[in-house]
Amino acid sequence: MNRIYLDHTATTPLDSRVLEEMAPYFTSKFGNASSIHAFGQEARAALDRSRDRIAGFLGASSGEIIFTGSGTEADNFAIKGTARARRRLAGKDHILTAAAEHHAVLETCRSLEGEGFSVTYLPVNQSGMVSASAVREGIRPATALVSIMHANNEIGTINPIGEISRVTRAEGIPLHSDAVQSFGKIQVNVEELGVDLLTISAHKIYGPKGIGALYIRRGLEIESFIHGGAQERGRRAGTENVPLAVGFSKAASIIMEEREAESRRLSSLRDEFRKILLERLQGILINGAVEPTLPHILNISFDSKKIGIDGESLLFNMDLSGIAVTSGSACTSGNMEPSHVLLAIGRDAATAKASIRFSMGRSTTMTDLRTAAGALEAIVGRIGTKP
Repeated sequence: MNRIYLDHTATTPLDSRVLEEMAPYFTSKFGNASSIHAFGQEARAALDRSRDRIAGFLGASSGEIIFTGSGTEADNFAIKGTARARRRLAGKDHILTAAAEHHAVLETCRSLEGEGFSVTYLPVNQSGMVSASAVREGIRPATALVSIMHANNEIGTINPIGEISRVTRAEGIPLHSDAVQSFGKIQVNVEELGVDLLTISAHKIYGPKGIGALYIRRGLEIESFIHGGAQERGRRAGTENVPLAVGFSKAASIIMEEREAESRRLSSLRDEFRKILLERLQGILINGAVEPTLPHILNISFDSKKIGIDGESLLFNMDLSGIAVTSGSACTSGNMEPSHVLLAIGRDAATAKASIRFSMGRSTTMTDLRTAAGALEAIVGRIGTKP
């Protein structure tokens, strides 16, 4: 069976050029970047080069980039570290975020509620977007931090972060944005966006798993929550993972060089695929915005008012047909509860459960998408029922 991978938002395959760049730092260039001898300084130089590269792609300075163990860790660091610092320094204990955020943000906020913080979860519109006016209305005198994702990982909708940052800056409130899905697909520049903290991750851009990065604007007070040595400028203790940092920066270099052409290609594939699905299947709902949206994500639901579809059977049968897709975030795809994102945009529970997120990547062709459409049509014909 020729298997087709349409789950690039969950993870991407490691680029062979990235693996080649990383390999020496697992073997001959194995030094600890904190050691002062030649082996350590060789590793330190590679780490510094990697940090410089990633900072440059974000429009940041090298000293504003902290390597983390994942995008989730970076989100935790940004939110917990900033919120705790703001409460200690200014007595602020309110966090403003959105109902459609990634669970790395939502669960971090819920954890802080257990520490006495109050959290407002802003609603999103039918496209999954948070408006600057909603943020303005949600701000309180006690607001310590606003965290709004750059682009939604399930439906691809892009939030107006530049507009939101103008609101938060006018109020003197730090703004964090999770850009894990947008980095490498669209322009992500911290100065243009106006953010104070920004999260990215390597394995979404054909880099290695196990490393992310957090941009922290110079001068922002933030508390560390991993203690030990003085690595990462004293903000994240633990021996630096030099091979993965090297791989991250190489993956970023490649995707930035190819980004514009690849984004155009993926947008074209997505639009043609959407057209095919709407022509061949009844009761289809498109989730998210048509524009602005990420180029590689198409999320659909089957309207429960028009057709009955068991979501778990749908995904199981797609996998049996050789098509790798999910119903939402990879962090929760083993849980067949309806997507919180789809509920937030107004889908009923049955419709939200009968959903598929197709996410395309470098290997995706129009032939793959036509095959996926044919498989989906056949499966719906077998398992679909009248409501």
